Amino acid sequence: MPLPVSYDDILAARDRLRPFFETSPVRHYPLLDGLAGHGIRVLVKHENHLPTGSFKVRNGTASITALTSEQAELGVIAATTGNHGLGLAWAGAARGVSVTICVPKGNNPEKNAGIRSFGATLIEVGDRYDETVVACRAIAEQEHRTIVHSTNHRPVIAGAGTMMAEFLDQAPELDAVVIALGGGSQAVGAMAVTSAVKPEVQLFAVQSEGATAQHDGWQDGHMRANEPVHTFAEGIATGSSYELTFDALRTGLTDFVLASDRRIAQGVRDLWTITHNLAEGSGAAGLAGLRLLAPRLAGKTVGIVLCGGNLDAARAAEILAGRTPEA
Repeated sequence: MPLPVSYDDILAARDRLRPFFETSPVRHYPLLDGLAGHGIRVLVKHENHLPTGSFKVRNGTASITALTSEQAELGVIAATTGNHGLGLAWAGAARGVSVTICVPKGNNPEKNAGIRSFGATLIEVGDRYDETVVACRAIAEQEHRTIVHSTNHRPVIAGAGTMMAEFLDQAPELDAVVIALGGGSQAVGAMAVTSAVKPEVQLFAVQSEGATAQHDGWQDGHMRANEPVHTFAEGIATGSSYELTFDALRTGLTDFVLASDRRIAQGVRDLWTITHNLAEGSGAAGLAGLRLLAPRLAGKTVGIVLCGGNLDAARAAEILAGRTPEA
């Protein structure tokens, strides 16, 4: 399998992360078992309980702690729809490293406020994420900052892999894990862990029907770039494939499914009702994917990752009232 990071890279990242935050909990909710049906036992990895409410704080902290002294002095920059920026800003504040975050115009206002709260400079540029990435590169060149790409950056992938290292420590009985997929850092990090520790674990990915670039590339072997996205789940609203994760996803995933925004919104409601945790769209995608895959996973212990809980108040009210937000 063409993995961009090794298990040793992930263990090294895990050691760097230990001083900054505790292991996120894994919990079992019998009502989720009943919802999935087919005799499945569902375990939830609560990445929403980490600082900044998302697994992306792993990626940001792993990246900040991997900088050389010269890179740390000049600072870092990233393009994001929110969670990657939050994680990087938090880690920068913890280590005294200057952080600039570029977000698309009209980005989640609560995520923007959170990024600023950690002392990062926030720049709203581009009408969609892929345009924001281009602007971010230009600013990085002008200011000599290190770009920490949300996916195409090895320390990011190693940081994301620490989630699965923890998960298998906490639940060695796992048979399969369903992971929401945007850029693919979490899925590919998980592959590096399972291939070394428990190769029989099946890894499934789920993406929104309104943002299928990664799924389509996985199906036909052709990388995508700047494709349109129409989903309220901004954490997986990805219109491109990425060099460091593309080949690994094609060879390492057991399957890759698409869930409608209606199913993802229902996942938000179900997680709130059953676990009393508010998931953002990407955070509920794992449950939506599990329900699609359930007949294939009969009788297995299946992990889902509540990868983020940063749903803005307006969308939360809309979803909990039984509606599906517009993209």
